[in-house]
Amino acid sequence: MFKRLYLLVITLFLLLPNTVIALETSRVLVLPFEINSKEDLSYLGSEIPDVISRNLEIDGAEIVNADMISDSDIKEKLKDKKGIREIGINAGADFVVRGSMTLIGSQISLDANVFDLKGRGSPSRVYAEGKEIENLPGVVQSLSRKLSMKIFNLQVLTDIRITGNRRIEVDAIRKVMNSEPGDLYVPKNISGDLKAIYAMGYFDDIRVEAVDGAEGKIVIFKVTEKPTIRMIRIKGNKVFDTDEIMEDTLTIKTGSILNDFIIQNNVTRIESLYKEKNYQNIKVSYKITPLENNQADLDFDIIEGEKVKIKEITFEGNKAFSSDDLLDEMDTETKGFWSWITSTGSLDRDTLSQDIANLAALYKNSGYIDARIGEPRIEYIEDWIYITIKIEEGPQFTIGTVDIEGDLIFSHDDMMDRINLSDGSIFSMETVRGDVITLTDMYSDMGYAYAKVSPKISKDLDTFIANVQYSIKKGSPVYIEKIIINGNIKTRDKVVRRELRVYEQELYSGKNLKRSIRNLYRLDFFEDIQVDTTQGSAEDRIVVEIDVAEKSTGNFSFGGGYSTEDGPFIVGSITERNAFGLGHVAELKAEHSSDSTRFNASYTEPYLMDTNLSVGLNAYNWLRDYDEYERDSVGAGFRFGYPVWDYTRAYLSYGHDNSNITDILKTASQDIKDLEGENITHSISSSLIFDSRDKAMNPSSGQIYNATVRYAGLGGDVNFIKFEGTTSVYIPIFLGIVGHTHAEGGYVREHSGGILPDYERFYLGGMNSVRGFDYRDISAYDERGREIGGDKYLQLNVELIIPLIKDQGLVGVLFYDTGNVWDPDSNVDLGDMRNSAGYGIRWYSPMGPLRLENGHILDPDSTKDEDSGGKWEFTIGTAF
Repeated sequence: MFKRLYLLVITLFLLLPNTVIALETSRVLVLPFEINSKEDLSYLGSEIPDVISRNLEIDGAEIVNADMISDSDIKEKLKDKKGIREIGINAGADFVVRGSMTLIGSQISLDANVFDLKGRGSPSRVYAEGKEIENLPGVVQSLSRKLSMKIFNLQVLTDIRITGNRRIEVDAIRKVMNSEPGDLYVPKNISGDLKAIYAMGYFDDIRVEAVDGAEGKIVIFKVTEKPTIRMIRIKGNKVFDTDEIMEDTLTIKTGSILNDFIIQNNVTRIESLYKEKNYQNIKVSYKITPLENNQADLDFDIIEGEKVKIKEITFEGNKAFSSDDLLDEMDTETKGFWSWITSTGSLDRDTLSQDIANLAALYKNSGYIDARIGEPRIEYIEDWIYITIKIEEGPQFTIGTVDIEGDLIFSHDDMMDRINLSDGSIFSMETVRGDVITLTDMYSDMGYAYAKVSPKISKDLDTFIANVQYSIKKGSPVYIEKIIINGNIKTRDKVVRRELRVYEQELYSGKNLKRSIRNLYRLDFFEDIQVDTTQGSAEDRIVVEIDVAEKSTGNFSFGGGYSTEDGPFIVGSITERNAFGLGHVAELKAEHSSDSTRFNASYTEPYLMDTNLSVGLNAYNWLRDYDEYERDSVGAGFRFGYPVWDYTRAYLSYGHDNSNITDILKTASQDIKDLEGENITHSISSSLIFDSRDKAMNPSSGQIYNATVRYAGLGGDVNFIKFEGTTSVYIPIFLGIVGHTHAEGGYVREHSGGILPDYERFYLGGMNSVRGFDYRDISAYDERGREIGGDKYLQLNVELIIPLIKDQGLVGVLFYDTGNVWDPDSNVDLGDMRNSAGYGIRWYSPMGPLRLENGHILDPDSTKDEDSGGKWEFTIGTAF
């Protein structure tokens, strides 16, 4: 419809009575100019006609080449008008221009005669004047314009007027036009302006009128604007929400002018949105409903169709690896039976691109240096997707020799020992890349921040042997000129800087910079940390810029859950891990269950007075209902900590506890009955803790070791010494799977003249020790066979942690637990350990870790009515 309307408007424009119609093309011959000057300017005799010819051609003339004139007596013919006419007629011209240039002093005069060969009248004279020879181009331009007006009988365009526009400003319309007042009136130029205004897409109709004015032509563009959009509606969409399409996809908005081009572009955008989700049969149409006041409603009608799935992935050219082997390297899969749950068979182009990179890596890490993986060919046939991947494998290469050369700052043998590529092995690009990183880090740790390690690979195509030489250019040692920290709005600079292991004006160390970033992540104050290094004021100076993105460190939570140890419970807490932006940790916590009520308050300053000494205070009130008695304890304490080695801190703490023991069962042991009433404990503890975990919650690598000695007897009724040790090791295995081994043990001994309370002895069983057993179900026994706490224990937990939904913190776990406790009269017997195994899931939620685990006792004791059938245990939230 648009094209038909456009042709109609053009036709009307050409038929308008006041419009000048394009003239028949005129053939023009511009003869050499005669040059009158004291200086030798004869070269202008041909250059001036050339410029005039080009200008006339732009205005629509067909230029007759003067070289076509072959008369030997041309010079004689140029002397009179008759001869000039004869030259033009022989050349087939309609007009002939013959002129001269006169230069007297600084005055320039260009004079030209125009011969109209269609008539017999006298030639018309045209002239232009100017001053200074450097202004000659402007004078020639003026003469050219006058010649065009004479030859084409043109007029000057004195005014351009635009009417009918309401919303589109005149300046916006003029901006797309080429014609301006003062130009020659050329109909084809006006036609071009008409096309340009139409191309804006804002007008339904444009009419052009050209009228004679007092000094030339006046052109009037009469426009009819398209309506504005009152409302946009989306119909038929189910896959995407209307808001998502309106806000994220459409570029056209209510209140904008209806533009066919923009509407069609938005149709394409909607179709692309669906096709990205593999709705290849998407159909989008639109409907415009005219309204009053030059408005309209716009409706997009969507027919989504069915989602297209991948039917087949085909490889061409693969010989070294089977198609199944290659498919194992890809995340893109064909549609399977469970696709309605797992979404297999969906095409994601980013994932497919990564798959191609994975295939290339597979070949290059298997010796196929020259392997090429082609761009996948994707075909949509009916309701299926077919993917074809072409592979050029090339030969497999074996390593011949490996060497290191260049600026060596370590011994050659030491450096060779650090790299993994070896003679006779299959070539692997991944190994080469790892060696480059290793060597670069070695130099970086010595201050050579700009050291370059370049692997040179020479291939023998006859023997398929590849020799690798690592070439090293160490550059100059680099010092840190400045450390800039950005993005820390709440966290003070000193909190960040005290975690850094690189310092201004000291030698750069890549290893220490990585350690610094690890320390910052362990603070858990930042969502993201980016490091950039740029050259400083000199080549041997570097600027380290650390950009941090802070996250919320304060938390208020209130909730409830269920624990197999405490039953149903409710818990509330207020925590700030970065109080006042100083890194202080403040916490108030309360928990209530059927067996326990606990309140706790603590405050920790990790760097007292900006030293490495940490100090903490805590107070608590804990009412606990044990199986044989009830304990109500109130206490407080303080602690100091100081770093002694890398990742290692030593702690010294003091604690005061007042426990009131009541409601003792008659069947309880005598040791428990002796505790009835108040029991006062004054204790001092010392600990040594090594912690290199990459993060405190759900770590994937690192270790934590803890050795603690606690002495009670500084006053009060309780007098004992207790030794405890724990170790946990996290080892990344593959595909995000983490191996975790946890072991702990302890020994407690009562001192003479004091008591060792039952609640300070050792029990095992339950969610946090040996799963599958009830809480405190593994115990020692007194001489009458009653359960008591042991004075020594051992515990081992081995876990395989498997990521299920990594981004959401959901993991699966397989575990094996073993442990036991022993009374003072028994020795530790590893053959007497109680064992369990099981499985479960964990979700590291914002409220704390949720654990659901099933433990099976592997050696049930029939005398205690133990069952090997399995025991589910559940807890949510962190204990304190």
